[in-house]
Amino acid sequence: MKLSHLLATAALAVGFAGAAIAEGHEKTKVGFVFVGPVGDGGWTYEHNKGRLAVEEEFGDAVETVFVENVAEGPDSERVMTQMALNGADLIFTTSFGFMDPTINIAAKFPDVKFEHATGYKRADNVSTYSARFYEGRAIQGHIAGKMTESNIVGYIGSFPIPEVIRGINSAYIHAAKVNPDVEFKVIWVYTWFDPAKEADAAKVLIEQGADVILQHTDSTAPQAAAQEAGNVVTFGQASDMIQYAPFPRVSSIIDDWAPYYIARTKAVMDGTWVSTDTWDGIGPGMVGIGEITDAVPADVKAEALAMKAAIADGSYHPFTGPLNKQDGSAWLAEGETADDGTLAGMNFYVEGIEGDIPQ
Repeated sequence: MKLSHLLATAALAVGFAGAAIAEGHEKTKVGFVFVGPVGDGGWTYEHNKGRLAVEEEFGDAVETVFVENVAEGPDSERVMTQMALNGADLIFTTSFGFMDPTINIAAKFPDVKFEHATGYKRADNVSTYSARFYEGRAIQGHIAGKMTESNIVGYIGSFPIPEVIRGINSAYIHAAKVNPDVEFKVIWVYTWFDPAKEADAAKVLIEQGADVILQHTDSTAPQAAAQEAGNVVTFGQASDMIQYAPFPRVSSIIDDWAPYYIARTKAVMDGTWVSTDTWDGIGPGMVGIGEITDAVPADVKAEALAMKAAIADGSYHPFTGPLNKQDGSAWLAEGETADDGTLAGMNFYVEGIEGDIPQ
């Protein structure tokens, strides 16, 4: 073979290799750090649906990876570091307790974009995002207040952070509006996902007289416990949990992350990604309300749907005065609505809720 042919062949080979490298570089790699299993039927299940939506939207132009059951703390830093070292362009960290680890690892990988769910710390390469779950809690509270016969509503709390406290307050406010005799009992389980603990909490609340159970935990165990107990109303959390419909699960809050994940991935792909804070609710569609079943009286269902519409169009805010804090001090005057700063850092119960918030 002539030298010219050898050189041409070599050049062609180099060209193919360069094209392959370029093609590989063009594929955007997106990582997801999950606090629970993708099959939890709740929080992580919905985040994973968002990941799958990214794959469906962009096809071969993206590669997604995920690690499930990542503990909040040092181990999450290890997982994020490995994702970044393995070439991730964008990493979604999907639990509040991943906040400081996300900030720490983002500082070490300034060219990687990070998105942290439900936190408040940002950086040039770290965005934050969350949903206004309290809007859905208002609707649940209304239904709970109308449907309870014992006037005792049980609430399974995960951790005493503002996100969870907001939900308890919102649900209570709207239950008490339609039923001044309603009482909330809160059990803190200090976990996002532990079916055994969640089931035990539900059983204790039912033993204490609760005939409605709300939860801010991720498994379907409270639904199963209520179903076993009999005449106890529940609501799906984060996901529809419709396998327990039409009763005990009479409605649900559904977290729809897919549009956000698609939009943020596209922003990385087209070079328009910037650090932002996103807090959307029922109106933009990040919070969905699952089917309200016929186990709910028709008039209560109509009222709940009217509230959903009013929240969606902005004509009603779930935290509208007059409202006092638990100690009786004034918080919101007649017609005044809570500002986002107060809601984001909420560390108090509203008047009427008994018990202390753990520190």
